[in-house]
Amino acid sequence: MQHPKAFRWVRRLLILAMLAGGAAYASRWWKQTQTTTDLPKFETATISRGDLVQAVTASGQLNPVVKVEVGSQISGIIQKLHADFNSALKEGQLIAELDAGTYEANAIQAEGNLANAKAALELAQINEARAKTLRADKLNAQAEYDQTLADLHKAEANVKINEGALKKAQVDLGRCKIYSPIDGIVISRNVDVGQTVAASLSAPILFLIANDLSEMQILAMVDESDIGMIKTGQPVQFTVQSYPGQSFTGSVEQVRLQSTTQDNVVNYTTVISVKNPTGKLLPGMTATVQFLTGEATNVLTVPNAALRIKPTPEMLAKSGLSATAARNSGNSASDTARRVRRDSTTARSSNSRGAAGSSAAGTVWVVDGKGALKPVRVRVGLSDGSKSEVQSPALVEGAQVITGTEAPVATAAAAAPATSPFQTQGGGRRPGGF
Repeated sequence: MQHPKAFRWVRRLLILAMLAGGAAYASRWWKQTQTTTDLPKFETATISRGDLVQAVTASGQLNPVVKVEVGSQISGIIQKLHADFNSALKEGQLIAELDAGTYEANAIQAEGNLANAKAALELAQINEARAKTLRADKLNAQAEYDQTLADLHKAEANVKINEGALKKAQVDLGRCKIYSPIDGIVISRNVDVGQTVAASLSAPILFLIANDLSEMQILAMVDESDIGMIKTGQPVQFTVQSYPGQSFTGSVEQVRLQSTTQDNVVNYTTVISVKNPTGKLLPGMTATVQFLTGEATNVLTVPNAALRIKPTPEMLAKSGLSATAARNSGNSASDTARRVRRDSTTARSSNSRGAAGSSAAGTVWVVDGKGALKPVRVRVGLSDGSKSEVQSPALVEGAQVITGTEAPVATAAAAAPATSPFQTQGGGRRPGGF
């Protein structure tokens, strides 16, 4: 026998259970449709104590201190070469010969012309002496004597002209042999045997000779914004691509006053003297130069990224700071601009050595013991391009400083399209629904 009252209670319980299950499913669907993000995670670095070296960077090319281009003042065919690449030479050593046939013939012709002129001079002298005697006895006219005297002067001048022509022919003949003007090493040879060189417009360059490769120099172009920090005698470090990881030293020898402008940027040529006793450095190598403008020892340093942090309002809110605190404590653009100027970031501590000047103000953000952000105002000193010296009583070695934040990552549910738990894939009524 059935009991209608009990059956009604069972049916009510089933309905309530189904409604509770639907409500739970709907709540879960609602949460899945909401876009949720994780709180940004901080990238931190440790405040450390160490040494900093501030430098101005430039590039230039290694060259011999004395470099002589040896050319030819006459045209001709290269007959012999007595020097080649890397040949060690002494001053006055024969290095090349031109075909001298034409110039020998010119010299012989000039000698003949001079002999002929001298013979004409002898005859003119005899005629002048005879005319002079006759004129003394009044046996000839004055005009006749004047003519013989003029012929004598012409003969004397003609001898000088031919003497000059002979001298020129002899000089040209001597120039067929080319000698080294200095002690040095051949670093370039531009001709071969049988090649014709023409000196009609300019002297062709046959050899390039370096005086002494143990003494070299770098001509570096320095921007006008940095040239004020470059002084004569200043130490320099540089590297070359041929020896990665190895650093070489030099010193500033001269800052040339002449400027050059390229792409609206004014540069000045700086001459750097370099010792090269081992001969490892070769002419033409590209050098990346660092002019040491200041150094600081045993100072607190932070990565430069820590001085550029601008926390978002959401991060500050999570850390308990107000928007006003964000405006008052953040790194302003002017602070950052002042910090990156090399000429305004100099050492101030008593154990720092470098150019005197004022340091810039900045802000770093540290994580306190509770994991919250805390802004700390600092004085920024020297910078080596990656780290900067900071000074503040609130900073201690080993503390964690914020250098960046990781971007918030949306949950997978946020990326999935939302569907109603009460709808089938085709959009119809959920089976069994009320």
